[in-house]
Amino acid sequence: MEADCLVNQFPPGFRFCPTDEELVLHFLYPKSLLLPCYPNIIPELDLRLLHPWELHGKALLSGKRYFFFSQTVGNRVLENGYWKQLDFEEPIFGGGSGNKVGVKKLYEFFTGEAPFGIKTNWLMQEYHVCNWGSDYYKTKERSRWVVCKVEEKKGKGESFSCSDEDGDGSELSCLDEMFLSLDDDLDDTSNTILNAN
Repeated sequence: MEADCLVNQFPPGFRFCPTDEELVLHFLYPKSLLLPCYPNIIPELDLRLLHPWELHGKALLSGKRYFFFSQTVGNRVLENGYWKQLDFEEPIFGGGSGNKVGVKKLYEFFTGEAPFGIKTNWLMQEYHVCNWGSDYYKTKERSRWVVCKVEEKKGKGESFSCSDEDGDGSELSCLDEMFLSLDDDLDDTSNTILNAN
């Protein structure tokens, strides 16, 4: 991570909520062209070294979404899991020109070894740049940077909050939930055995 990056150093009430187009045009293009990016608020992280639940304090956090730059890698395997690409690729168009400026790819995180991993609630959107029509952008060498947006989805069978309705309590990680579900399965098995006797 760059030393001068302003990760999570925002005034109260600040929210980082860029559109897909803004992420690509105002953050990813300057980064991929090795130009300075101001303000420098999105850190650089190695996607292969951090599990999604380890992003807190390292990636830019806005709401429940983590943002970071990473180099493109073919292998998204970590020590205890992997990112699996979904069959989803969405073009991103520039509002004024209507030209395709980027591509968004979607990934899910699985714990364990591929291809037998356990699906978690962690999703990642990975943003890639496209070539512009301008000769400047075609001739300028681009680096292999992407912007990643990671979040843990909520819903059926997914992480839940241990708080009241206001939602500001502690949350269980996907691993905690997996272990709790194993306990529930053991309780069900024990009850079935007891009822059979």
